This record gives sequence, C-alpha cells and structure tokens, in this order.
Amino acid sequence: MNILRRIPTFFPFTLFFILLIVSCVSGPTPKEETVSPEKTRTEIESSRQVRAMNERILMSSLSSARDPYRDYKIGPEDLLEISVFEVEKLDKTVRVSSQGNISLPLLGALRVKGLTANQLEKELRELLSEKYLQDPQVSVFIKEYRSQRISVMGAVKNPQVFEVTGQKTILDMLAMAEGVGDDAGHLLFLIRPPALEDEVPEVPERGTAPEALGAGKDSDQGRPKTFVINLEELLIKGDLTLNLPLIHGDVINIPVSGKVFVGGEVWRPGGFILAGKRMTLSQAIVLAGGLKPQAKGSQTKIFRYSEKGTGREMLSVNVYAIQKGQKEDLNVKENDIIIVPKHGVKAFFVGVKETLTGVFSMGYSLGAL
Repeated sequence: MNILRRIPTFFPFTLFFILLIVSCVSGPTPKEETVSPEKTRTEIESSRQVRAMNERILMSSLSSARDPYRDYKIGPEDLLEISVFEVEKLDKTVRVSSQGNISLPLLGALRVKGLTANQLEKELRELLSEKYLQDPQVSVFIKEYRSQRISVMGAVKNPQVFEVTGQKTILDMLAMAEGVGDDAGHLLFLIRPPALEDEVPEVPERGTAPEALGAGKDSDQGRPKTFVINLEELLIKGDLTLNLPLIHGDVINIPVSGKVFVGGEVWRPGGFILAGKRMTLSQAIVLAGGLKPQAKGSQTKIFRYSEKGTGREMLSVNVYAIQKGQKEDLNVKENDIIIVPKHGVKAFFVGVKETLTGVFSMGYSLGAL
C-alpha cells in the first residue's frame, strides 16, 4: 500500500529524466554545408557551355545529313560505276586498287585516289575529249564505300572506334560520340597517322583554320601530324573552318579540363590534374616521377596553346637551373604539354614518340616540333 502511494511522487522525476536523455541523444540540428555563390555560378556556367556545345553538335549532324557523300574522297577498295552517255562499250564497274588506281578502256590505268566523284567525272571528260569523243557526258557513281575506322576518345559521352563510310567531319564524329562530356577541356586534338598523309583533304585557308603541330618545311613526313582545335571557337562561335574533314585512321581526343601533360624522359609520363589550378613546372615533373638519367633537362620544352586555339608557343626551360635555384620556377597552365628530351638532338625526336602514350592512352606521338 505504501508502494502504491509513492508511485505518483516518482513519476514526474522519471518523465523528466527520460526527456533529458532524448534531448541529449538527438542533439542540435546539423548545419547544412554552405556553397559559395561563386562556385555555384561557375558550375552553372560550365553546364550551360557544355549544353550549348552539344546542341551545336546535334544541329550540325542534322544539317549534314542532306548529302553525307558529296565531298567524299575516293579511296582504295571503293567500287565505282562509270558510264559514258551513248557509248556503252566504255561503261564499266571497277574497284579501286590498294594503290588508288583503276583501269579503263582506251584510257588505261588512272590514279583516282583522293578525288571526289565530280572531280573524276571532269578528268575523264577531258581525257576522252582529247582523242576519242566530242563533248562526252561522263557520270561516276560510288557504288560501294570502303569502311573507315575513326577513333573518338577522351571527354566524350560515348568514346570508341567507329566504323564509318563516306566523308565525315569533326562535328559528325562528335555527334556519333553523343557529344562532349561535362569534364571536357576547351581543346580538341586531331591526330593523323603519317602513312595517310597523301590522303589528307585540303584544310581551309580562311578564318582560323588550325595549325598542324609539327607542320613545316623541315617536318618529317614519317611522323604523325596533330591539329589543335578550340572547342569554344568551333561549337559556341560556330567557326566552321575548324570543322576539318577526316580520313581513315584519324584519332580525335578531347582531354579533360584542368590537366597538364608531361612526357619524354620522365619515369611516369601522363596527364596530371592541376591541384587548385596552380602548379609549377618542377611540381609537374615530380608528379611524372622525376627525370630519367638520360634526360636533357636543360632543354625542356613547354608547348602552350593560345586561348583562341589558333596558334601555339614553345618555351625552352632549364629544369636543372630551376632545381638549383638559379632560375624562377614557372607556373604551368591547363593543357600545357611538357616534353623532356633525351641528350642529343636526334634523341629528342625519338623521345617525342613516347611522349603522349600516357597522355591520350593510345600510343600518341607528335609530328616534328
């Protein structure tokens, strides 16, 4: 009976104790992480730019669908159907040889590699009119197109090696790769194998057509050529002089933003993220594992592309002098390419071949520099 009388007395204290424990366990509501307005604006602007680029790629792919083979360059293994109006004996279906030649009645062997169908028609009319016919009407129809392999890699949504037919351009291939990725940088590298240099379509001379890295009178024809294209100029400002026609074996690479590339006589060549958007030349070389014993650090080269993507500059830097404190350590910029040569002029060009194997993960090498 006494116990029952005490229960009402202890009940308020028990309830208070329980509430105190619950309040301690729950604690104050955690504060949400604040995001700076500047960071938010940057992310929004970057997203808008990528969206605008992909819209341009989509519209270009739709417009180019009207006649994808109009400017196609005839190549080995193409099957041509040639006819001469009212002269059936001269009609012939012929396959282009591996050397780029065909054989026709009266005319014999002809080189057709690199010509469009219209150009070949004109050439055949001129040849036939010289000796055999008066004002011949010639038509050339490409009955079968050879299969071409063009690679698109890097910061795109669907990187792969594409099997294509007909003439393709950079915008066509970016459309097939489903557009650029959110982490895409502002430069595009078009690498063209050296064995295909005689197939290269003409690059427009007007506007800001890109310069081939390594192009020049003294350049070695046995080395690949690399064209550097600014994506903003092509996709945002619509400079179609940068929309280069492609050939079999071309490789398109879009590096991710915020990287610097180191190659040559270093232990771990490759691309490295710019930490905090600030990095010195010495730090970049350290990230690449440091210099090899055969490196000629006194003639290290930095290849830097202009903001408009229309030119490049080459800086020659003495890394040894920087390490000894005799020279100021340079700050590197996004998409800088640092090449440490071997000791000796000829060895430098050999080292370049290995430079961007890690950069583009495809055995990439530059042309003569």
